Amino acid sequence: MTSFSPDYHFIAIGGIGQSALANILLKEGKKVSGSDIAKNKYVKKMENAGAKIFIGHSKNNILANPVIVVSSAIKDDNPEMIEAKRRSLKVIHRSDLLKTISENYPCFMGFSGTHGKTTTSGLCAYLLSKSGAKPAYAVGGIIPELNTNGDCEDKNTKYFVAELDESDGTIVKYMPKLLLINNLEADHLDFYKNGLADILNTFSVLIQSLDSNSKVVINLDNAGNISLVSHNKDFKNFVGYSLNNSNAKYYAKNIALDVLSSAFDVYVNSKFLGKIELSIPGLHNVSNALGVVSMLLEAGLEFNSFASYFKNFTGMGRRFQKSAEFNSITVIDDYAHHPREIEATLSAVKNYKEGRIVAIFQPHRFSRFNAFYSDFLNVLKLADYVAVLDVYSAGEKYISGKTPKDLADELGQRAEYFGGTIEQAGEKISNKLKSKDIVFTLGAGDITKMGEVLHGVYLLKK
Repeated sequence: MTSFSPDYHFIAIGGIGQSALANILLKEGKKVSGSDIAKNKYVKKMENAGAKIFIGHSKNNILANPVIVVSSAIKDDNPEMIEAKRRSLKVIHRSDLLKTISENYPCFMGFSGTHGKTTTSGLCAYLLSKSGAKPAYAVGGIIPELNTNGDCEDKNTKYFVAELDESDGTIVKYMPKLLLINNLEADHLDFYKNGLADILNTFSVLIQSLDSNSKVVINLDNAGNISLVSHNKDFKNFVGYSLNNSNAKYYAKNIALDVLSSAFDVYVNSKFLGKIELSIPGLHNVSNALGVVSMLLEAGLEFNSFASYFKNFTGMGRRFQKSAEFNSITVIDDYAHHPREIEATLSAVKNYKEGRIVAIFQPHRFSRFNAFYSDFLNVLKLADYVAVLDVYSAGEKYISGKTPKDLADELGQRAEYFGGTIEQAGEKISNKLKSKDIVFTLGAGDITKMGEVLHGVYLLKK
């Protein structure tokens, strides 16, 4: 009989959001256990950090009387949920745990929006860490230079950085001192039935609940954000940033875009502050970086304490991340699964002339695929060649509507449909690639394995 008595037990501890919170608790000195159906890289990190891990879900995984932490994906028929209720254990959603953790730090910096919140939150945590601020943070991806998605570098730190997920409406629970809103567009239509109108309403509730001294740092280049500002005219603490509006408090000028890098000058209230150099490409990343600059300055940091570290940031895990390189072919893995995200990713290399831009697209959820079908059709035309895979269902059932083959057919000669597993599709796609192609693997599902598969097929053929 084990004597281990955890303070918290995470059901599905291998999730990106769950593992970040578990890691913070471990750094704060708490005892943590958790379960998952398989031992992925996040599960292994938790195990190495001191968590007691169980593979598979069972009522026997709940030792002693811990607080049970769940995400929206955990259903009532999970055997650990059934056992927790039978024993009247406290069960909390991970958003409630994130809220509790955030209250321990004087400067809670929240990052939100339809796109870019993982990059902006990860970049902010990285800059604070490199500048010596020793932050605590919980973000939605691995920060390559820090090799984690969650940490507490010093329990007495002032700063807590968190990615705030709007997908299930729980974002209204938080009370950040500084809130960044990258952009607002229709998404998560399984939850927001009325699209952007429902999202704007959720963010209005969040803003109206903030303390009077809280600030909302907001991108004024986005139509959804502009609507949010106009719907909340009584909120006086909006702080704008922009690439196009020189009347915004924070403004970027002299933007330089290269195939794999970018740079810009920062202006504050129309006065030049300094230059930022990035090792990641695209106008969207210039906007992301300007938003983070705005947040750090509003938090009271000096520009020169963090500005030089931007150049060393190579992007977040699964955000424009090189996954393979062989035969003069570069494979870049990207989590983009919304049309605007795909557009931003492919547009970042629009000046690439040495070879083709190839998109391998795995649609994510039947509901999203059908809701944005026309948009997917338009943005994928930015690629010279498109391989369309089966939909990664994420638990949804196909009922009716467009199919991936329909998409490939409508894209015409530039596209082909490849069904089956990632391995099966990858073997066929490998025959279509040419030297000097830049290949993007796009989607939120298991397409992240495609770079490794393509490289493996190449090695077998040698």
